[in-house]
Amino acid sequence: MPNHADHPTGNSPDHTPAMPNPKPATSAKADKPIAPMHKRLLITWFVWLIYRLLGLPILISFLNPTRPDIVGGIVWYGLWLIPAFILTPVIMRGRSPYLLLIGSMLTLVYLGASGVVLFTRFYGSSVSEILVYGFDFVLLLMINIWLFLLLKRLPSMNNVVKQPRSR
Repeated sequence: MPNHADHPTGNSPDHTPAMPNPKPATSAKADKPIAPMHKRLLITWFVWLIYRLLGLPILISFLNPTRPDIVGGIVWYGLWLIPAFILTPVIMRGRSPYLLLIGSMLTLVYLGASGVVLFTRFYGSSVSEILVYGFDFVLLLMINIWLFLLLKRLPSMNNVVKQPRSR
């Protein structure tokens, strides 16, 4: 049998390719399940909500030399978290790309605000306070990463096929 690797086109004399065709590419979304990503998002979301509502005011009350009021901090962060509480059922379902996209924008706002607070704490706060706010920032960053990856794995928003109404 002749060696077809030396042929200028890489094909055999009967014009069939020397190498077999690779298998058709499967969809990347079919290979990546949604459930593990959604579970990571849920865990991080609830850890952040509890930390932001209870952990942060309690820790700051103990670490800040001015000893701010714990109950006042919890009430303040409770008001600050109202949009996050409204978004929680959407995060729990994790199926609607449109609502999760809006949620991603909201958590980006939270991330920006947390980053600004962290940045301002670098000038005039103790290292332990900076770590408390840094942990909040890292949790929000992880929520945004999980949301982004979950949105990439959900079905496309553009290819929606609507069924005609039956009369």
